[in-house]
Amino acid sequence: MSRKKIVIALGGNAIQSGDATARAQQKALKHTANQLLKIMNDGFDIIITHGNGPQVGNIVLQQKAAESEKTPAMPLDTCGAMSQGMIGYWMQNAIQEVLEENHYDKKVATVVTRVEVSEDDPAFLNPTKPIGPFYSEEEAKRLMSEQNLIFKEDAGRGWRRVVPSPKPIHILEYEMINALVESGNIVIAVGGGGIPVIRKGHKIEGIEAVIDKDFAAQKLAELVDADILLILTAVEHVSINFGKPNEQVIANVSTEILEKYVQEGHFPPGSMLPKIQAAIQFAESRDDRKTIITSLDRAYEALQGLTGTHIVKEKELAFV
Repeated sequence: MSRKKIVIALGGNAIQSGDATARAQQKALKHTANQLLKIMNDGFDIIITHGNGPQVGNIVLQQKAAESEKTPAMPLDTCGAMSQGMIGYWMQNAIQEVLEENHYDKKVATVVTRVEVSEDDPAFLNPTKPIGPFYSEEEAKRLMSEQNLIFKEDAGRGWRRVVPSPKPIHILEYEMINALVESGNIVIAVGGGGIPVIRKGHKIEGIEAVIDKDFAAQKLAELVDADILLILTAVEHVSINFGKPNEQVIANVSTEILEKYVQEGHFPPGSMLPKIQAAIQFAESRDDRKTIITSLDRAYEALQGLTGTHIVKEKELAFV
């Protein structure tokens, strides 16, 4: 039986849950590595992607606070690269420690990844991607007036800076990522959605944006010919009518029915919607591909079919 290739898209709670210190984030990643241990030893070829919203936002703030003639602030794409290297370093350490503690003979590597976007993407005219910490409405409006930034209210949790979030059209390093994973290594790639770049002839230029991590994970999963896209978030299942008396858990669902739920407005744009849209795109890209959405703590059980929301192309499936 051939090995299955899986792209695991880690949510923000896998790295940071309130405490932004390096030590706290490294501790969170050690827990994440332990949760992924069974998957890493269960015959899958694994590529791990992750978000960077809080981290890149904080790096931007630090750059701005320290800006001077001698130390000019770095642009957003470069800050994204910094966050990729930082989180990749922490994650490599955490996974390597867990592998060695449990006597598993695997290696792990991070690939700093550039993701091509279109300069004409309409997202550049309508910034929507939240980055950085939460602010009160009063603080956000003050910063908007003082620094010419754009802030929006984020799913009832407070106000955050928003930046353009263009769709990924290509991943420049995908062949190298694939070669590493097919050689038996665990690969961390496309961190924070990748570094957004545009092509101008033979020249590649970074651009001020943050690509949605779930769309980037979906694009990578297609390019490396993965079998499963595993999107890990804060909930064990996707639900419709979430938080209402008639809430219903979705266990197994076709892309066709899930698209109907999207059109009915069941999924908030700032949180679950991009995951659902990425899930549909991947499942529809080949008949035998599947997307699973679940929590980090139930990831292994979800791969065994015991929990999570499983999205496939078949038309007859509905929620259970």
